[in-house]
Amino acid sequence: MLHYKTHILSPSHEWVVFLHGLGGNSNIWYKQVKDFKKEFNLLFIDLKGHGGSVDYKPELLKYTSEGIAEDVVNVLDFLSIEKAHFAGISLGSVVLHGLHIHAPHRIKSMVLGGAIIRFTKMAKMLLKTGDMIKGLVPYMWLYKLFAWILMPKKHHKLSRNLFIQEAKKLRRKEFIRWYKFASTVPEIYPLVDTEKNVIPKIYIMGSQDYMFIGPVKEDTVKDTAATVHVIEKCGHVCNIEKHDEFNQVALNFINGRVQLEEKKAPVPKPVRRYVTI
Repeated sequence: MLHYKTHILSPSHEWVVFLHGLGGNSNIWYKQVKDFKKEFNLLFIDLKGHGGSVDYKPELLKYTSEGIAEDVVNVLDFLSIEKAHFAGISLGSVVLHGLHIHAPHRIKSMVLGGAIIRFTKMAKMLLKTGDMIKGLVPYMWLYKLFAWILMPKKHHKLSRNLFIQEAKKLRRKEFIRWYKFASTVPEIYPLVDTEKNVIPKIYIMGSQDYMFIGPVKEDTVKDTAATVHVIEKCGHVCNIEKHDEFNQVALNFINGRVQLEEKKAPVPKPVRRYVTI
C-alpha cells in the first residue's frame, strides 16, 4: 500500500485527501495542515516512488491513470473512507482527474491547484526536449530546469526550492516512469465525464502559471460543476506561494459543499412518544 499520514479530529468529521505533484510528497502540504485540521480529518498520500512510497511494490514499467487511481482507492478502503473531498496540486490534479474517471463515487468535491489538463505549444516543446535528453543527463538537471521554467520569478523561490529539495528523494527510474505518464496527460481530461458524474470542483490557479492557466480557463468552460479562481501575482505552486488565499478559497469551497449536502439530507421523522399515566 502507498505510504500515508493522517490527522484525525473524530470519526464524525469528513475527510480531505491531499495528492502532491511530480517529485514532491505529502510535505508540500505543510502550509495547509494548520487550517484544514481544525475542521476536517486529513489524509496525505505519497504516490508511487515518492516520499514514504519510494520502495512501493510491485514495480510497474508503465503508470496509467487507472492504476494510480486504484492505489489511492486502496488506501481509502484500508482506512474505511467511503467518500472524501480531495485536493491535488500540479500532477496531483491529473491523478484526481483519473479518480474522476475510474472512481467518481469516492469523491465529494475536488480542489485542483496548479492544475494540468492540456499542454500549450511551449509545454509540448519542453516535454519533447526533455524526452530527448532524459537518458543523457542526470534527471535532477532536467527537474531543476523545469522548475526554473515553471517558476522563474523571485517570489516563486520558496516553492521552487521546496520542489527541487523534495525531488532529490525521487529515484531516477521513478522519475522516468512519471515523466512518461506526464506525456499522457492530454488524453486523460477528455475522458472526464462531467455530465453523468457531476462532481463539484474548483481550479485554483496562479496568474503567473503561464504553462497551464490558459488550458484550464478554456477547457473547463463546459463543466457546469467547475469554477476557476485565479490568485494574482502567483506562480504554479499556489498552495505554498499564496497559501493564505489558497486555504481560504479551498476551505470556503469544501464547507459550501458540506452545507449543501446537509440541506439535502432527509429530515428524520419525529418520534411520537407516549406517556402512560
